[in-house]
Amino acid sequence: MNLAATALGAAVAIGVFGAVVALALPTRARAAAAGCATALTGAAGVIAGAAAMAGSGFALALPELLPLAGVSIALDALGGFFTAVTGGVAVVAGIYGISYGRSGGSSSRPVQAVLPLFGVAMLLVPTAASVGTFLVCWELMALTSLLLVVAEHRRRPEVASAGRWYAVMTHLGFVAVLIGLLVFAAAAGGDAFSALRSAELSPALANLVFVVALVGFSSKAGILPLHAWLPRAHPEAPSHVSALMSAAMVNLGVYGIVRVGFDLLHGGPQWWWLLVLALGAVSAVYGILQAAMSTDLKRLLGQSTTENMGLVLIGIGAAGLFSANGDRVLAGVALAAALLHICNHAAFKTLLFLAAGSVLHATGTRDLDALGGLRTGMPLTTAAFGWGALAASALPPGTAFVSEWLLLQALIHGLPASGTVEAVVLPVAVSAVALTAGLAVATFVKAFGVGFLARPRSSAAAAAHESPTSMLAGMALAGLACAVLALVPTLVLPAVSAAGGSALGTADPAVTGTATLQLTGVAGALSPLMLTLALLVAAALTLVVVRVVSARRARRAARLWDCGAGPLSERMEYTATSFAEPLQRVFDNVVQPEQDVDVSHYEESRYLVRAVEFRRRVPDRIERRLYAPVLAAVSALGRWGRRLATGSVHRYLGYGFYTICALLILLAVTR
Repeated sequence: MNLAATALGAAVAIGVFGAVVALALPTRARAAAAGCATALTGAAGVIAGAAAMAGSGFALALPELLPLAGVSIALDALGGFFTAVTGGVAVVAGIYGISYGRSGGSSSRPVQAVLPLFGVAMLLVPTAASVGTFLVCWELMALTSLLLVVAEHRRRPEVASAGRWYAVMTHLGFVAVLIGLLVFAAAAGGDAFSALRSAELSPALANLVFVVALVGFSSKAGILPLHAWLPRAHPEAPSHVSALMSAAMVNLGVYGIVRVGFDLLHGGPQWWWLLVLALGAVSAVYGILQAAMSTDLKRLLGQSTTENMGLVLIGIGAAGLFSANGDRVLAGVALAAALLHICNHAAFKTLLFLAAGSVLHATGTRDLDALGGLRTGMPLTTAAFGWGALAASALPPGTAFVSEWLLLQALIHGLPASGTVEAVVLPVAVSAVALTAGLAVATFVKAFGVGFLARPRSSAAAAAHESPTSMLAGMALAGLACAVLALVPTLVLPAVSAAGGSALGTADPAVTGTATLQLTGVAGALSPLMLTLALLVAAALTLVVVRVVSARRARRAARLWDCGAGPLSERMEYTATSFAEPLQRVFDNVVQPEQDVDVSHYEESRYLVRAVEFRRRVPDRIERRLYAPVLAAVSALGRWGRRLATGSVHRYLGYGFYTICALLILLAVTR
């Protein structure tokens, strides 16, 4: 039997069995069962995805499983890539959740039972081969993730608000996807993806399908302006669930764009991909700006997800733009960069969210201004977060450095042969990638330096302790994945090339090489391993020179100068808020912070100040300008609608009478 089909069937069976077992077991064993089932489900997904990328894809039809359309499943190289990435994240999150899931509201039976089902739903989305199957799997993923987001709603009231935002946004996105795919299926005369590929749509209808689908899938990927749920839901979900959502689920929004845009619609006009590229550039810059201003550790990571999905969309938009111009070589490089960044982002964002969950487990807070000093009590978590921060900062030897280098190579090589539009757009895209990389460095220096290396600012931070073994094991696996992707990305590049070639319809790999990445068809090469070794040698030589020079001088011990204010304390150090203030001043017109100063005086004299309280908040400008008026209008409409529902039976009968009369008049006029 086909290996990919067998592994996928095993993943579904293990996930369902794990959910049933988690419902029956007592509290102490429940988290272990759910975590092991999720990890095994993910491992089977990795095997299925790897087999599909190696050429062992499959197709399966189950006409009796669902009414009307049945179930149609197929796994090709593109779907296999996303299945493997999702499975890898599920393995790590499942191991981590064995210990993490025993605490808080995430230890309840429904939550533990839903966790493996969430993994199964995400694995099934890239395998759907018909519109009906895809929509069912997509909605199953949305519902299971919503139940996990609101897992701790009894303990913290803000979880309920985050859940409402997520529920509304994800189902509005589902409606958009539903409309786009149903219109497509109606024009194609069938809902199978094979029928959609062979359909000949008019330009107007193809434009409608792509734009509506782009809106729906972008909402799941957290792209502006449909990102409002992401910085709310990710912080409030249990941390291993946050990792699954941020490192795996958002990728499936990108999968939908690639599947519909490249595979089912066979590319399209330039303006499609210019729109995708523009959305990606704006999301990348705005997302990292919001992350740089945030003091909530998990919210910072959630906003960083918007940034990284924006970078992925820049690569996809550039690939579509090059493909529309007939340059298949650069299209392959750009799409390979986007897919490799998906893989890299899954690795380092999993590590960062799990490390943030370890901090939350030990201290009970996510506020960077209340943390500090964690390197003493939590050395392993500190090392994990530091490695993840380096991986996310696009600096060598970080994980994101390789994929962003590939992306810049594609954009820069596209300039000489580009037309007028590309000559304007591509330099702007290069600037957006460069600006995003610089702001990401500042953001993660703030998070790591203030949260882990500074002095503790609260008793909880001072008393922090290391996490249980399974949580450390999950972080270690994610850290190992980051190291492999940073030093030897050539191990996954064949899979990335196969997935990109499957989408673009080309067989030639975009990037080749063993120790060195070599671009196919354009000049460009990079050896991450040699670059890392060179940096280590340079650092070692610098350290030796400094020690030799300092050894020749007499040393004198003296207390650090403190301006006469006494010993230095944590109140004299930078906080996360003060660290971000210079950036906030530079981008003041973009972020538009809100500041308030309260001065209280002694009752005996208004001239004597007792306390001064300063508050600053950096709201989401898009949310304030776009969503706040819409919510106000809906609330006003709801209040007005209450007048119609007064509870009077006579009024309701009147409504029915007037409606029937109006329908009769309409029928009489039209006929």
